[in-house]
Amino acid sequence: MSTTQSSNPIPLSVFIALGCGILAISLASIFIRLAQDSGVPSLLIAGARLAIATLLLTPFVLRRHGERLRQLTRAEMGLAALSGVFLALHFATWISSLEYTSVLISVVLVTTSPIWAALLERLFLGARLQRAVLIGLAIVIVGGVVVALPAGGENVTVGSNPLLGGVLSLLGAVTVAAYLIIGRKVRAEMPLLPYIWLVYGCAALTLIVILLLLRVPLVGYVPESYLWMLALALLPQLVGHTSFNYALRYLPATLVGVISQMEPIGSAIMAFIIFQEFPGILAIGGGALILAGVLIATLGQTQKS
Repeated sequence: MSTTQSSNPIPLSVFIALGCGILAISLASIFIRLAQDSGVPSLLIAGARLAIATLLLTPFVLRRHGERLRQLTRAEMGLAALSGVFLALHFATWISSLEYTSVLISVVLVTTSPIWAALLERLFLGARLQRAVLIGLAIVIVGGVVVALPAGGENVTVGSNPLLGGVLSLLGAVTVAAYLIIGRKVRAEMPLLPYIWLVYGCAALTLIVILLLLRVPLVGYVPESYLWMLALALLPQLVGHTSFNYALRYLPATLVGVISQMEPIGSAIMAFIIFQEFPGILAIGGGALILAGVLIATLGQTQKS
């Protein structure tokens, strides 16, 4: 922690920003489900989210970072494009998972990405796995077994195909981990805003190409569905991440990262209120174990580094 963080009082605005950030990212799965219920295909929701965010960022990026973009090397462009492809796969798989399983299970499983990032770094970069990561992984596996147990009770929401939904959500976790690892090299040489814009743009283009190849209609949906997709880009994508970046000026990155893991809790509460979705005691208990495992792995890996 820096001297500024430890000696100066933390402004109230930081806590307000964190609250707004948690609320914003927790709304992502809610807006996605509302758009799906309006008849919008999951791939289109993913593409629209990234395309709208890219368009909103474009004037700011071109005005402030146009010179840096003109200096991009082929290696930087290639890595950014590859990172964007994995980000596109992340949103395509995770958003699709919400068609088949409960909000709680989908969001809990996709938040296992820090563990997958550590495993991918070990596999492809030769990084050392800390003991905390292995302990966290073991707890996550136990939590996954608990989640997979048959749920009982008439009011339990498991989704139309919980196994498929769980697999898609895990694929979303793995692909976002790959996106972060690949983008780390580019991010070290480039300011945050143009990097995000470039990767979002590549991801949006990837999904648009897939949508065109699959001949998915881009228009013709009910008016409110476009409202949900716009809200998805504005609140979780822009407001959520901006709030956390603001908090990082005053709080340690580890603390902000741990606080962001509250997303599944916020999403599950809102899904219960809006959709009357109750995933069951086993799913809640297993989800809590998974979150605990992720937190242990994240804290252990961060402290070592």
